[in-house]
Amino acid sequence: MTVYRATVLVQQDVEAATEARPRRRRVRGARPVIGVAVLFALGTAVRAGGLESGVFLVPMVSFTPYFAVAALAMLALAIAVRSRAAIVLMLAACTCLIWCVAPRTLGGPGSAEGRPLRVLTANLNGGRGDAAVLVDLVRRLNVDVLSLQEVTWSARARLAAAGLPALLPYQVSRPMFRGPEGSGVYARHPLRERTGLFQPVGHHMPVVEVALPGGSAVEVVVVHPVAPVPSTVPEWHAGLAALPPAPAAGPPRILAGDFNATLDHAVFRRLLATGYTDAAAATGQGLVPTWPKGRGLPPLVAIDHVLTDGRAGAVAVQVHDLPGSDHRALFADLRLRP
Repeated sequence: MTVYRATVLVQQDVEAATEARPRRRRVRGARPVIGVAVLFALGTAVRAGGLESGVFLVPMVSFTPYFAVAALAMLALAIAVRSRAAIVLMLAACTCLIWCVAPRTLGGPGSAEGRPLRVLTANLNGGRGDAAVLVDLVRRLNVDVLSLQEVTWSARARLAAAGLPALLPYQVSRPMFRGPEGSGVYARHPLRERTGLFQPVGHHMPVVEVALPGGSAVEVVVVHPVAPVPSTVPEWHAGLAALPPAPAAGPPRILAGDFNATLDHAVFRRLLATGYTDAAAATGQGLVPTWPKGRGLPPLVAIDHVLTDGRAGAVAVQVHDLPGSDHRALFADLRLRP
């Protein structure tokens, strides 16, 4: 009987050790997962709290939609290793990221009521954008207002030779001999330049008032702050912060151009909070990327935007390739409400 009892005890000890060993392995294997989950939680806090700053976080926050997809994959891994701490952290991070990203995909066609205004914005990449393709886009899309960034003297001449003045005969342009500083706006209807609305920080950003048939008008701002590269992050932030807020009175205001910012940048969201709506997000196209193009990679982020104040809305938004440019052109079919 004593031998039997000893045998039973030995068997129980072996079984207990066998059961404990996988648990210890699971705990040790879960530690790296918990560490990565903490990093995801910190990254999510930066995006949600608008805490990005400096030469690393400002560019990286542009990739928040991809970060959200990676977070979902990380949540699946946390579930697979059965780490409760990692699961809790990743559930919180995924919920927050989905709340940040999903709304820009949930919009739809806006109301077709109101006066049509078709706006096209394009960055010419230091004047290298294909003038013939751009003019063909203006013709096919029946564009009323064209906002251009990185306009050079030679690019303006090529646009004229391609027939742009016949389609959009009115213009205010500030071309440069070379580089990204030049900008311009072309319109189907008479326009006049406005000054004193805000103090641009960065490249040329002309403001025009377009006289529409029937006596009404709309105000258009060509937007192009500097890119947030390591040496210019403070200037980039200042350029976006200086843009005029949505007006409560006067002509409806449209901001169109290369903002060098996505919907995930805090300074851009503060601009929207003044009363603007992003046309792409409002029509469910907020994740369609516009940059970079032609660098061996597909476009990754959406930094070109058309913003409208509360007296206008978007019916549809499209993006179009523009050979020679590192940006895709963005078209917004708007309706101006009475």
